[in-house]
Amino acid sequence: MDKALSRIDGIAGARRHFRYFDYVMAAFVAILLLSNLIGASKLATIQGYTFGAGILFFPLSYVIGDVLTEVYGYANARRCVWMGFAALVFMAFMSFVVVAMPAAKGWGGQAAYESVFGSTWRIVLASVLAFWAGEFVNSFVLARMKVWTAGKHLWSRTIGSTFFGQAVDSLIFYPVAFLGTWSNEQVVTVMVTNWLLKVLWEAVLTPVTYAVVAWFKEREGVDVFDEGIDFSPFAKADAV
Repeated sequence: MDKALSRIDGIAGARRHFRYFDYVMAAFVAILLLSNLIGASKLATIQGYTFGAGILFFPLSYVIGDVLTEVYGYANARRCVWMGFAALVFMAFMSFVVVAMPAAKGWGGQAAYESVFGSTWRIVLASVLAFWAGEFVNSFVLARMKVWTAGKHLWSRTIGSTFFGQAVDSLIFYPVAFLGTWSNEQVVTVMVTNWLLKVLWEAVLTPVTYAVVAWFKEREGVDVFDEGIDFSPFAKADAV
């Protein structure tokens, strides 16, 4: 299949209209919002191992992030990261407004509503910062490794990018969100455990990543290598 693909650079990829890009971006943002809204602040313990419950689903956003960078290039992945960032900020704002509105007389769900949607400003800030930094590191490492490996050994760059991206994500999220609220031991334990579990999840999902990447590349007909591109999160690339 790879021989039938046209190799293009990251700048051309940023300006190209892709058939399935919008669908992948929508899936990326949806999984990001749901995993942060539902599972970010719950601690779970199974067979003596304590971890954040969101670990079960949040890594899917990193798998899709890998697909975005591998198939569509860093510039398009950058657009998705900023879209996800904006969606997280709006979700936080909407949650704050809705929770703060006075409850109607006789409606007894305010306490439960606050428990589910009333995340503290620390958790919100931690989620936004950790996602932004971790996802850009993930995309940067994958894009650079793709050039270094000449497009070979996809497993090395998906796992390698997750190793670094999730390390940054965890190093930001748990201390910012819970240091001083949880014990230091809990923060470190959950931080390290979640990081290792996310990397393990990425390794386990490698066959799925291979299949999804191959499917999208075959239908898009190109293979994007990010050569000569500006990797700054704030750079702009015109797209048609």
